[in-house]
Amino acid sequence: MRTYKKIIAAALASAALAGPALADDVNKIGLAVPNLQADFFNQIKLGVENYGKEKGIEVIVVDAKNDTATQVSQVQDLMTQGIEAFIYIPAGAAAAAVPTRLARAEGIPVINVDRTPEGAPGDTFIAGESVESAYQVCKHIIDLAGGEGKMAMIHGQKGTTPEVDRTKGCMRAIEENPNVELVTEQWSQMWSPDEGFSIAQNMLQAHPDLKLIFGQADGLAMGAAKAVDVAGLSDQVIIGGYDGDVAALEYLAKCEGPFVATATQSTQMMGRLAVDSAIKVAAGESVPERQTPNAVLTTCENAPQFVENHP
Repeated sequence: MRTYKKIIAAALASAALAGPALADDVNKIGLAVPNLQADFFNQIKLGVENYGKEKGIEVIVVDAKNDTATQVSQVQDLMTQGIEAFIYIPAGAAAAAVPTRLARAEGIPVINVDRTPEGAPGDTFIAGESVESAYQVCKHIIDLAGGEGKMAMIHGQKGTTPEVDRTKGCMRAIEENPNVELVTEQWSQMWSPDEGFSIAQNMLQAHPDLKLIFGQADGLAMGAAKAVDVAGLSDQVIIGGYDGDVAALEYLAKCEGPFVATATQSTQMMGRLAVDSAIKVAAGESVPERQTPNAVLTTCENAPQFVENHP
């Protein structure tokens, strides 16, 4: 079995053999995503593909299924397919810098979305403002709980940009409320409903008096809501999520159940912005170092508008 070190060495060696391939016009874009099981990444993919089609740009999508080694290999392959820009969402923290360096070696513009690799940034980073919006979600559910009670946090994939930022934002809300006690927290790998369900079940067994749960993605929050329902604690526990996934928005629009708030990200707009940025960078134009579409605090009152028209 190949190790990360061997994969990285081989990848960088092959990149070093390639010559520069700057493009004035973008006709083909590579899009590398962590996994297409998550609605969040699918929405970004839709934004990139639909806008690319409008612009007459071919989009090649690769799905790492949350495996960094797979993603490195996929990006190596993308570099052989004549892409003129690279939109990149790292699959994890390990080896995340390698795809950026592969593209840089060929003079290909790199647009990071949602996550940025430490030590190897792209030409621009497009991501929702996770710190402030996570703070708003956690503040909202804490206020609903009367500013007191035991709380749990179900993290996303450890060390990724959104996990770090959403932790920071939620912790700010917790620290503002001395009667709220964070009694348990656990990290996930896939940000998925199944993980949210199993993690929340374990948390509820250890702390049956939990009053608050923050799931750092809607999948985690939806799984936690199911666990709370199964435990018969829907009237006790208040849950917040993050992202504005379609299924979560439909759940919130019903105005029932323990999952009561999320932060809706402009995911399809992020995809379109990534394509526009790729075109500008390839043409030698400057783009901002960071571009930050707002995420909107979403409850049952405003969820229907996002169900009807997801940003």
